[in-house]
Amino acid sequence: MFFVNLALRALHREPSRLDSFADKRLNPELGMDPLMLDSLPPAWHRETAGRIADAGLACSVHLPFFDLQPGSVDPLVLAAARTRLRQAVDTAAIYQPRHLIAHAAYDRFLYIHSYQDWRDRAARSFALALEGWPEHPPLFLENTHETNPVHVAGLADALAELSPGPVRTGICFDLGHWFSFGQGCVKKHLAEWFDVFAPHLGHLHLHDNDGAFDQHLGLGRGGIPWEAVFGELARRSLTPTVTFEPHTPEDIEHTLEFAAEHPDWFARLGAEATGA
Repeated sequence: MFFVNLALRALHREPSRLDSFADKRLNPELGMDPLMLDSLPPAWHRETAGRIADAGLACSVHLPFFDLQPGSVDPLVLAAARTRLRQAVDTAAIYQPRHLIAHAAYDRFLYIHSYQDWRDRAARSFALALEGWPEHPPLFLENTHETNPVHVAGLADALAELSPGPVRTGICFDLGHWFSFGQGCVKKHLAEWFDVFAPHLGHLHLHDNDGAFDQHLGLGRGGIPWEAVFGELARRSLTPTVTFEPHTPEDIEHTLEFAAEHPDWFARLGAEATGA
């Protein structure tokens, strides 16, 4: 099984997108944003969740991230982030997703001298968001602009310590963000990132770029060393789940073709492109 990104805003604007996903047997990773959370009623989410279930598809949910500062030192900003995250998790529960994704959102320019305090506040924010859903699916914290993987891994550790029962949190390694924002294109430190993330790794976001920016291209259309990526996974016997995250229909099709051309890589992860 694998997932393909699908913004709820786009689905609301064009409901037939879900029909296309169903025809190709693509399980959606539903992207939330703050405006749609405020404008769409629970009834719409229940109807959409029903359509997904009736189509025989699984889904996952990407929590909102615009302007969110889950570890903010400003009490007002922190309260707003916690309110939004709790609202998002409550809405996500309607869909009964297989997993949740959230951006770690560490800002090294603001918190380079106070990382531990930031980490503890952010971990508390995510723990509070989840406490109303004791049986929540795994929450995977995603790297975005971080240039050092320890900042995401440290947050994952802190959140795990706050889990009241079995740990259902981990890391989503976004390879496109690593290659561009994380300077992987220049520093070529893929193995080092896998070393840090491996103990927590539960999910991958796969898309491509040329290293200059986060372009969300189809796999093979940028410069990410995919053979090395899958080699690192195999060497460590890691089998995370996968979301394909290209941002255009053309790049999604190209990614499915890429996966079909490399069946051994994706079969290990249960992400064969049978719907291509």
